[in-house]
Amino acid sequence: MRDLPEFADLRDFLAWCEGQGNLATISEPVPLAHAMTAVHRKVLEQGGPVLRFTQPIDGAGRRLKMPVVSNLFGTPERVCAGLGVTLEKLDDLGAFLAALRAPQPPENARDALSCWPMLKAALATRPKVIKRADVQSVCLEDDDVDLARIPVQTHWPGDAGPLITWPVVLTRPFGTDAADMHRYNAGVYRAQVIERDRLIMRWLEHRGGAAHMRSWHKSGEPMPVAIALGADPATLLSAALPLPETVSEITFAGALAGRRPRMTPARTVPMMVPANAEIVVEGWVYPDDVAPEGPFGDHTGYYNSVEPFPVMRVTAITTRKDPIYLSTYTGRPPDEPSAIGEVFNQLSLPVIRAQIPEIRDLWLPPAACSYRMAVISIDKRYPGQARRVMMGLWGMLPQFSYTKMIVVVDDDIDPRNWDDIAWAMATRMDPARDVMVLDRTPMDYLDFAAPEAGLAGKIGIDATNKIGSETMREWGNVMKTAPEDAAFATDLVARCLPELGR
Repeated sequence: MRDLPEFADLRDFLAWCEGQGNLATISEPVPLAHAMTAVHRKVLEQGGPVLRFTQPIDGAGRRLKMPVVSNLFGTPERVCAGLGVTLEKLDDLGAFLAALRAPQPPENARDALSCWPMLKAALATRPKVIKRADVQSVCLEDDDVDLARIPVQTHWPGDAGPLITWPVVLTRPFGTDAADMHRYNAGVYRAQVIERDRLIMRWLEHRGGAAHMRSWHKSGEPMPVAIALGADPATLLSAALPLPETVSEITFAGALAGRRPRMTPARTVPMMVPANAEIVVEGWVYPDDVAPEGPFGDHTGYYNSVEPFPVMRVTAITTRKDPIYLSTYTGRPPDEPSAIGEVFNQLSLPVIRAQIPEIRDLWLPPAACSYRMAVISIDKRYPGQARRVMMGLWGMLPQFSYTKMIVVVDDDIDPRNWDDIAWAMATRMDPARDVMVLDRTPMDYLDFAAPEAGLAGKIGIDATNKIGSETMREWGNVMKTAPEDAAFATDLVARCLPELGR
């Protein structure tokens, strides 16, 4: 399904962005503490290019040799490019991924030939193990390990310290072999630098990394962990995608990239790591080894509270000869996660429709932290259908259990238009009849509005036309201009009031 070149690594993607006039180099000194985030945010808000900072300055005023790249996925167009497609082809990719998720058997020879791209994608998921990897050109172990060599930013004035924000954290469950890469979990969890060889891993209880850690610690064993920094775009986005727990992000990245993932054995832990990454940090998480994490600015626009999380003891840092550090920030939208979420919203529509066919469109407003609110348009056919759709979405994927508000509208309403939504709620919704409130349901741990951590209410608003037993009154008819009158008006205005066409 790709209509863009294959990107073997981050550098391939940066070169492509530069060729598109979408990469800017900042050669002036920029402090890693707060200032770099301020520059990034200003550029992102204006839809600007990828940024390469060549003179990052640490807290002691020293220039670090390693350049910093940020704003990689600051626009939906670049997120799509990371997936290998243009924005116009995103719907096709979504349909293709939905077919991969639930393929139909071919009915004849022609149908079988049409399945070849799907077979090719499936074959591309098998990782290829290589012995000599660029990411291991330089290897720092034991006393040479020093996370301060990496230009990690301190993003916000209230942050506790340097925070790694684009790590692809690789774990596997206890009892598996390092070669069982289909059992790996790759997640993007923030990591706080606290010493030259210690990181705090902030993975919440429901995430894959935390589940793997519990399996190791239940057996009294430390868990091996590998962190890839500056991976290829397909691996980065696969790690951010809300994939089913049974699907490995590493193998899924092969389907996105159109090529087999290149993996290599880590130096000091029994793990396989991306051979084409810029940096790999290796280490162990030991039972009961925790430290207070935070506070840090988060995607909600607030600082999170200080809480204990597992500590990773770093045993090695391997890099390319001239590594690049990939970074981003999280904050109140817009930020890179909200741009990624906007694309993932559209990409997931075919999968959602396969489960709930009456859904015509779904919008997760980026301003509502991407998933806290959903507006759904449906093809309404029977009473109570809007409520069924609400409950279906809340129970469909884990991330939708964190959607605290769902508004359901008819298919004549644009769910991405606030004026349309407001009109539907004002004219088709009665608060006493059409509002459904749930209590003590799973909620984002970072939602400070929740009465209890991890538990909160949900609200569903039925802003659809009421039919059948839903109303005792005759329902109103929507006013519309007749097509011939609209055409007459368009022609007349174009001839008599040409300035309005400008």
